[in-house]
Amino acid sequence: MPSSNAFKSQDLADDLLKDWTKTEVERFTDAWYEAAREDQFPPRHAQGGGPWTVWLIMGGRGAGKTRAGSEFIRGLALGLPGYALTPVGRIALVGETTSQVRDVMVEGVSGILSVHRPDERPLWEPSRRRLEWPNGATAQTFSAEDPESLRGPQFEAAWLDELAKWPHSEETFDMLQFGLRLGEHPRQMVTTTPRAVPILRRLLGDPRTALTRAATLANAKHLSPAFLDLVVGRYAGTRLGRQELDGELLEERSDGLWTRDMLEQTRCAQAPNLLKIVVAIDPPASSHKRADKCGIVAAGIDADGFLHVLEDASVGAARPDVWARIAVALWHKWDADALVAEVNQGGDMVASVISAVDAAVPVTQVRATRGKYLRAAPVAQLYERGRVRHVGTFPELEDEMCAFGPEGLPNGKSPDRLDALVWALHALALQPAPPVPQMRRL
Repeated sequence: MPSSNAFKSQDLADDLLKDWTKTEVERFTDAWYEAAREDQFPPRHAQGGGPWTVWLIMGGRGAGKTRAGSEFIRGLALGLPGYALTPVGRIALVGETTSQVRDVMVEGVSGILSVHRPDERPLWEPSRRRLEWPNGATAQTFSAEDPESLRGPQFEAAWLDELAKWPHSEETFDMLQFGLRLGEHPRQMVTTTPRAVPILRRLLGDPRTALTRAATLANAKHLSPAFLDLVVGRYAGTRLGRQELDGELLEERSDGLWTRDMLEQTRCAQAPNLLKIVVAIDPPASSHKRADKCGIVAAGIDADGFLHVLEDASVGAARPDVWARIAVALWHKWDADALVAEVNQGGDMVASVISAVDAAVPVTQVRATRGKYLRAAPVAQLYERGRVRHVGTFPELEDEMCAFGPEGLPNGKSPDRLDALVWALHALALQPAPPVPQMRRL
C-alpha cells in the first residue's frame, strides 16, 4: 500500500499512472488527493512498527475527522490507491447512536454520500441500515447503544466514529472485534475527540495502533471565521478547548492533589489590584541538555487574600545566566516585590547569578526541608478553599499539577513548574511576611 507521501510526488504519480485505465486515473487525481492533509491519509505503520489494525485519529471539532473517515470508506469500497489494493466488500459503520450514524457518517455534509461522485455513489437503504456500491461492496450501520447487534455479522473493515462518547463502549468495541474476521488483514479506523476513557487508553497503548492527531486550526480554511473568532478565541488553552479544539487527551490522577475541574474553576480574565507580587524560581541542578527545566512563575495576592497566578515563564535546560535573565525580566515586567529562589541545588550560586544580571533585584532564598508532595499539599488546600485564581491559561503548568501524585510525576521527571508555583504561593500566603502597603494596577 503506498504511503500518503506517494500522492504528493509527481514523478512517482506519473510512474503509477502510466498503465492505468482512464477511470483509475480520474480516481487517483480527484480533489481529495490534492486537498487532504497528511494526517487525513492512512498511515503506513503502527506505533510498534508493523502493519496497523487500528488507525486512530484524535482531533478537535471541525478538524476534518469525519471527512477523513468518509474518504477512508470510499477508498476501501472502491479499491482506491493508498486505501486498498482491491475493493473491500463488507464494511461496518459504528457510531454513538443510530441517528448519529445516519446524520453524520452517512448523510452529513462530510458524510459518505457527499464524498462520492454521482457515478460511484452507493445506494443508501435507511430501512436496512445499509449502503451498497455499484461494484457490490456493502457497508452496514450499527449503534453503540446496542452491542448485541454486532453479534453475528462479519466484516473486512470498519469505521468507528466518536468512540470516546459511546455508551457501552467496551462491549460494543469487543463485539466488533469478533466480527472483523474477513480478508487477509481486517482493519478499522477510529475518529474521535479524545476523552480519558479506558477504551481510548487501551488503543493508545496498543503497538498495533497507528495514531494521527489533528487540531481544529489545521482545518481553519474550511471553517467559519465567526466560529474561529468566538469559539476558538474563547476556549483556546482551557481544559475544554484543549480537548475539543486541540484534540488532546487530558489525564489526571485519582490520587492527585489537583483535578482539571478544580483548575477550571480558578480561571479569570485579569487580576485585580495586588498588594504583593513575587517571582519564584526552581533552578535546575545543571545546564545539561537532559537536565530538568527551570521553573519560573509569577503570582500575587490581593487585599482580600486571593492569590493570582500571573505567568509561567519556565524554560528548558539552560545556562544559569539564561534562566536568571528570564527571571529578572519577569520581575521587572510585573514590578514584583521579591524574587524567591530555592537554593537546595545551587546554594549561594543562585543568588549570585541573579545579582550578576541585576544587583537591585531582592532575592529571598528558600530551602526545601520536606518532600515535594508534603510541600505542595498546603498549596492544594488553598485551591480547594477557592483562594487561588489563574489569570488566563497555563497548559504545561496545569498538566504537571494534574499529573503530580505522592510518587511525583508518572514520567519520573521533576515537577519544576509546579515547584516554582508552590514556592510563590507559599511566599505569599503560607509564611509570615511584612505587608507591602502600595497597591499596583495591572
